Amino acid sequence: MDSRSGEMLVFVKVVETGSFSAAAQLLNLSPSAISKVVTRMEERLGVLLFQRSTRQMSLTAEGREFHDSCVRILDDIDEAEQGVSQRSASIRGLLRVNVSLPFGTHYVVPLLPEFAQRYPEIAVDISLSDTRIDLQRESVDVAIRMGPLNDGSFRARSLGRSRRVVVAAPSYLQRHGTPVVPDDLVRHHCLNFNFRRSLDEWPFIINGHTTQLTVSGGIMTNNGETMRQLTLDGLGVSRLGMFHVYEDIKAGRLVELLANYNAGDVEDINIIFSSQRHLPLRVRAFIDFMVEKLRIEFA
Repeated sequence: MDSRSGEMLVFVKVVETGSFSAAAQLLNLSPSAISKVVTRMEERLGVLLFQRSTRQMSLTAEGREFHDSCVRILDDIDEAEQGVSQRSASIRGLLRVNVSLPFGTHYVVPLLPEFAQRYPEIAVDISLSDTRIDLQRESVDVAIRMGPLNDGSFRARSLGRSRRVVVAAPSYLQRHGTPVVPDDLVRHHCLNFNFRRSLDEWPFIINGHTTQLTVSGGIMTNNGETMRQLTLDGLGVSRLGMFHVYEDIKAGRLVELLANYNAGDVEDINIIFSSQRHLPLRVRAFIDFMVEKLRIEFA
């Protein structure tokens, strides 16, 4: 009996988890059994799949190529079995999603009831975090992120764009006054993120040129949703994505400041997923649903 598909599964899990012991725990096997499977595959293929040392293990070039092929083959097997299953009409399985906290809170989570009604056999495991994650290492199927795409090993589909704006609550402006020009911000409490120090400089167009203005304040946070709430509470001036504060500005809860000096920098909003050719049906369903429902344009 040909057991190569089982060996491929072992190999893929080792790559995903980063170690023999973690893969062994996931597959209910011993680390030695996992090691023997990988060694047997290397001997049959005549190549090294991993570079091993006492401290770490990494894929070789041949290992990366073989991993991509194994993922496609295992996906094909899974889809073939689903195709002949009596329940093939339904798309099912566990879907792991990671979304930035603001976008997840205001856009994705409100859509989950409709998604669940359309695909009742998909179990959604959603995490909201502004921290960048490794999709493969964290076993995440899809992620939604703002900003440039720096990893060519994943594909993306656009959900829209959003410019950044400087905002404050009316209560804060009543106490501290309204800045008229960017330099006025040096006398204001400017809220900032604590995970990227470069954001202590805010860009403005002054005399036709982009100028980075250093700002400071008494409070920093690690996510946009907390910063929005601090701003709504009147604790300072912040710079956030328009997608995040549009409804607050529309309702008068926040006021856009220094609009004539806005640098016009725009963040792309993308749904990111594996570059493998054959995606599980549940992943395709979620991606298509989000593209259908969301088109954010605040450029």
